[in-house]
Amino acid sequence: MMKKKNKFDHRGEIILRDYLALERTRLANERTLLSYVRTSLYLIIGGIAFLQVEGLASLQWLGPICFILSLFVIIIGFYKYFELRKVINRYYD
Repeated sequence: MMKKKNKFDHRGEIILRDYLALERTRLANERTLLSYVRTSLYLIIGGIAFLQVEGLASLQWLGPICFILSLFVIIIGFYKYFELRKVINRYYD
């Protein structure tokens, strides 16, 4: 049976162009994680607003939903970050 080749398989010595591309990918991965964290924080702020603002009393049920969504967003963000980081580290080694 033929093994499917990963597009990130190490093919020899890393030249400068490849090294810089990996660094850009690493930085983009960190930037994406920060976007997930920012989105999670915005959901928390929205949840607090739904619970605290008196004019939104009929929408208070959205507060806990925002908190739960915030938790899911942060978990997904960290999962994706560590998965790509593992692939990048495997390429470096």
